[in-house]
Amino acid sequence: MMLARVEGNLTATCKHPSFNGWRFLICQPVDLADHPEGNPVVAIDPIGAGLHERVILSTDGSAARLAVNDPISPARIMVMGIADEPNPPEVP
Repeated sequence: MMLARVEGNLTATCKHPSFNGWRFLICQPVDLADHPEGNPVVAIDPIGAGLHERVILSTDGSAARLAVNDPISPARIMVMGIADEPNPPEVP
């Protein structure tokens, strides 16, 4: 798993049939301080994450293939959840 920030959407005019109906996001892996780490990745998004939200990505290809219901799909990375803010405000 990895923490990432949503940087945009990806539109594909030609894609594997297992991706029909799925939304693609361009996600920048980040550290806990929200600094970029490595290259952006493309992830399928079953939960509807928004632009600039921090998300938790699964890099378990078998889970992504299970989600798209195709054991031979090229799916590898999938949004698993939206991360809470790193420093929530203190309650008085």
